[in-house]
Amino acid sequence: MKYGYVRVSTKDQNVERQMTAMRGANVPMENVFIDKISGKDFNRPAYLRMVRRLDSGDELFIKSIDRLGRNYTEIIEQWNLLTKEKNLDIVVLDFPLLNTKNHVNGITGKFIADLVLQVLSYVAQVERENIHQRQMEGIREAKKSGKKFGRPPAKMNRDFEELAYLWRNGLISMRGASNQLGVSHKTFAKWARDKVD
Repeated sequence: MKYGYVRVSTKDQNVERQMTAMRGANVPMENVFIDKISGKDFNRPAYLRMVRRLDSGDELFIKSIDRLGRNYTEIIEQWNLLTKEKNLDIVVLDFPLLNTKNHVNGITGKFIADLVLQVLSYVAQVERENIHQRQMEGIREAKKSGKKFGRPPAKMNRDFEELAYLWRNGLISMRGASNQLGVSHKTFAKWARDKVD
């Protein structure tokens, strides 16, 4: 059986481009599973339903590898589950090297796809590390030039002293006092500590 998996990140994004690709691959529309949810992990309702339905020998079509997920470590885990444990073929329509049905000079598509995924995973990891390093370098340079990060501290309301007195004497709760001041109870607690110090 042929199955298709389509994913967009939000409910208002359009799936038609991916659905056109599914029709082009002759995937029966009743076998296409659609998630409108982030690809940060594989805890997705339609994906999980589809995996339960898949049997050995079935074929799974996806438009591109990022429709399967964003995290290459998890993609590789799912890929192994689908191709090795469930014994499926996977076809990534816009990336022919990720087609486990192909055989090139006696080398199976599953072997080639596994190698390609490992390379993609390595490249993605290096890119994540490079992005993190560039961010840290940028933050260091910005701090050197006096840039402040984070939310500016809340200004202490002039009613604080009176509410702090009521709170210290058990006449009002901390949450009640902080609500009256329009700040979080954590801010109120910090102000109270700072006044004691």
